[in-house]
Amino acid sequence: MEIPIPNAEESALISRVRNGETDAFKLLYDVNVDLLYRFLKQFRKSDSDVQELVQRSFIKAYEGLTRFSGRSKFKTWLFQIALNELRSDARRNSIIPFVVSDDIDESVSEEGGNILEWNSTLKTLFDELDETKRAVFILYEVEGYSHMEIAAMLDIGESTSRTILTRTKH
Repeated sequence: MEIPIPNAEESALISRVRNGETDAFKLLYDVNVDLLYRFLKQFRKSDSDVQELVQRSFIKAYEGLTRFSGRSKFKTWLFQIALNELRSDARRNSIIPFVVSDDIDESVSEEGGNILEWNSTLKTLFDELDETKRAVFILYEVEGYSHMEIAAMLDIGESTSRTILTRTKH
């Protein structure tokens, strides 16, 4: 389970990294790597593709840490970098497929419905969403980000984030 870093401690770690202490960045990495991997896995099926995106995101975060203003959490800024990497790949490949994990339990739910059937329907619906709708939905509903944080990550207005989520759900 990921243990979040308190804001004061995160600021201190960032200051240490800016002063050349690379071990401090390792702590930021350790706290955020699984969260970022889990998020990016929603957009890429291949583990190697996801690992590459995670690696590129952390490298860009490390190289650009002097530009990190501290107005948001490091994790929020890191997710924004990762989303930009996804967009860069999308421009190169022209498609970002949503992937449901292959580890699907084929059991029957308490209501009597087949979970595999439900997951298949969900995957089909997610495949129809564009990248922004998918990202807003996952960031808000799965990752628990606020609309303000999502707006900062996606470079959209906070009200736009709310509207996209509402339209995605309907």
